Amino acid sequence: MASGTEAGQVTGTKDKDYNIIWFTEACLSNALRLDTYIKDAERDGDNELADFFRRAQAESRKGAEQGKEMLRKRLG
Repeated sequence: MASGTEAGQVTGTKDKDYNIIWFTEACLSNALRLDTYIKDAERDGDNELADFFRRAQAESRKGAEQGKEMLRKRLG
């Protein structure tokens, strides 16, 4: 990850834009990972845990959608 002093000179992307991109990717990645966790819990018959992971996945999707909207507004 870029150092605290890198403001786009090296990457060509301002830190704040990079941060939104990173956040959105992290949310999407987490939603995918949680799908595996849900299936694992379901396979073991642990509906409480599967529901817990579904709620977490919904929040990750929500964060990804918010990040994508922020990118649309800021990057054109």
